[in-house]
Amino acid sequence: MENIISIDMMEEEISSIDKSYLIRLGNNFLGLLNDIKRRPIDAANELGVSIDEINSIISGKQKISPELIEKAVKLWPVNERDFYIISDDCPEGILFMSSEDSKNSSRIMERAGKPYYEYRDTAMSKTAPFRPEWILELCKVTNNDPSNPDAQWNHGHFMHQFTYFIGEVNFYFKDSDGKKQVAVMNTGDSMYITPFTPHTFTTRDGASSNGLILALTYGNKLTGDAQQEISLLPANTGSNFALDFSSKESSSSSLLNYYYDISNLSMDEFTKRTNISKTDLTNYLEKNQIPSSEHLEKIANALNVNCRDLMPNDKIESKVIVKHHDESKSWSYPEISKTYDFLELASITTLPHSRAFEITTKDSDDDTLDLTVGLHQYVYNVSESSILVNWRYDDKLYTKSLNPGDSAYIKPFVSHNFRGKGKLLILRIGGKINGDSQRELSFVGKDNAKRAISETMQWFDPKGSNS
Repeated sequence: MENIISIDMMEEEISSIDKSYLIRLGNNFLGLLNDIKRRPIDAANELGVSIDEINSIISGKQKISPELIEKAVKLWPVNERDFYIISDDCPEGILFMSSEDSKNSSRIMERAGKPYYEYRDTAMSKTAPFRPEWILELCKVTNNDPSNPDAQWNHGHFMHQFTYFIGEVNFYFKDSDGKKQVAVMNTGDSMYITPFTPHTFTTRDGASSNGLILALTYGNKLTGDAQQEISLLPANTGSNFALDFSSKESSSSSLLNYYYDISNLSMDEFTKRTNISKTDLTNYLEKNQIPSSEHLEKIANALNVNCRDLMPNDKIESKVIVKHHDESKSWSYPEISKTYDFLELASITTLPHSRAFEITTKDSDDDTLDLTVGLHQYVYNVSESSILVNWRYDDKLYTKSLNPGDSAYIKPFVSHNFRGKGKLLILRIGGKINGDSQRELSFVGKDNAKRAISETMQWFDPKGSNS
């Protein structure tokens, strides 16, 4: 690859990073003013500052002060956090963490008065949705009893968790009935658990070394703004957003009832709009029957929604997915060069934008950047050999060696490749924009999406426009 920049030798100018941040802050402020229909002069008058200061903030020449934000929050229907943006700690598209830096973050967690886990950070970014940890199991057990008294359980946690196992590890969890279970795991095995599932891990006695897990916890759609919004309601009220998805029938009924209730249709009007009998509609609403495709389309039209909004999940899956290495599907990629061997790890259909793989890389002289993924990616080198990472970001080419135990975060749509013989763990996670947000952005359109990403103009031209 020509004109490649070594990330080890390149230092980004702090001033340029600050400038980019200020510009993004200014675009965000302009977008906020557009949303509440304030011109810069309106904002200046209401906040008691000069128009020059407002324009200076919009143009990215200065930050908006905390004092000005405090005034704005008192005057306008906005929150403090609306004025702040995410810091970009990954200006080259990929962020790396060495095994040595990971080791320096080591801390021992005790449970029941004894060392239980050693935690180490791996590559984390402010822009990424996951929090990946290297965790060594310090507690050894002599049997596989799920009620082993040496296993110290947690209470579960808010984030989803994918786990990759290295060595002889017992994975304990509570099933949907609250019964303790244990899965006997080995190197290359993986699992997924839903939030708030109590669990724990131990090393099996007789193992040559302590078991190790790579535990990748991540927020999906419930973190951030969604969590903030629901927290404004009493817990009993906010929990009404959680529909009954315990079966296909209950899922269908819950979704149908939700849209029926927010439409405030009488049954007579609902029957009239759908031309479906009251008996059938009542059966659909009361979990007795799932609508046929023909009736589903009529109901969707009557409620002015898409059919997909009323459809239950295809599968009702366990809240804990365990996948052993020899059960995993494998294939080679790309079609012609077959540079990588992919092994599919644990996943769940409820999170369609979550993908986990063990990838075996091969020697290749092909400099094609053969991987481009519209998801956030976490990469960990689980092999004993170094692997070269090549990538393009903002029309620049970069290269860096990913050594054993090193990890990396890759932004969405960064074209890259891996070269050299080795093995990688890769977790791909959709951010806030995937799913319904992506559908909404797609409806807005690619050209207008640029303004949604970075607002650069007032919502109208004061000079007038006939176009």
